[in-house]
Amino acid sequence: MTEPVSRYFTLCERSVHVLEWGREDAPAVILWHGFARNAHDFAYLGAALSGSYRLIAPDTIGRGLSEWSPSPDAEYTVPFYARQAAELIEQLRLRSLRWVGTSMGGLIGMVAAATALKDRISHLVLNDVGPAIAPGAVERILTYAGNPPAFATLPELEQYFRTIYAPFGIASDAGWRRLAETSARRLPDGKLTVHYDPRIAAVLGRQSAGASGDAWPVYDQIMAKTLLIRGAVSDLLALDTAEEMTRRGPKARRVDIPGIGHAPALDTDAQVALIRDFLRQ
Repeated sequence: MTEPVSRYFTLCERSVHVLEWGREDAPAVILWHGFARNAHDFAYLGAALSGSYRLIAPDTIGRGLSEWSPSPDAEYTVPFYARQAAELIEQLRLRSLRWVGTSMGGLIGMVAAATALKDRISHLVLNDVGPAIAPGAVERILTYAGNPPAFATLPELEQYFRTIYAPFGIASDAGWRRLAETSARRLPDGKLTVHYDPRIAAVLGRQSAGASGDAWPVYDQIMAKTLLIRGAVSDLLALDTAEEMTRRGPKARRVDIPGIGHAPALDTDAQVALIRDFLRQ
């Protein structure tokens, strides 16, 4: 598998880690991960597309190797992440780009494609996310994200990930081991826990409790060609929401992945081919 290069950027005064695959002079694709995940989720996709594109995958602040925020309520939010994304694009001097976003990464892409990067994002892939999110899925995420356990060994942590991320449909044992190894941090007592700042869950919980309305007005402003990938048994992206996304705004092309929940791992040849064919359009 093609190995990525690590880079670090200062975005809105925070240090952000980025993985890159491919040549710098190739067409750019931003890969943005989900809520409690990190850039390594795109290892399979990044390597597979590296012959044709420059793939750029950030760790959102509070995750992976990026800085933890000293102001979580203000900065662990989609609008702040979108500001950082726009600043990253400016620093990279990208005049045009494509965007693949899983879950939260798709929400960031929606905001960017509707606002600051509207004239630059030509293709938008939304991986199991849309303008309306089922409340039950948020509650499920909060049950494991807010108070993550600690384990003595990496295999124990891997088994935990296999349980909470079972809906991803990760295709191989090697994929699960890679997820565990790239999603761990060691605590002062020597035990292993998840890579992210647990405060991201507290902020999400407060945002969800006070949420009103939805993101349909944002979605309706998107002009990019849009592909919607949906886990066929997703508990986050309801079927009626997905159907509505094909009728309004950018009128997304929709593809459901059988037997997968939230969210498809984008780690099979069929899923890669789906994205590759769309990005070529």
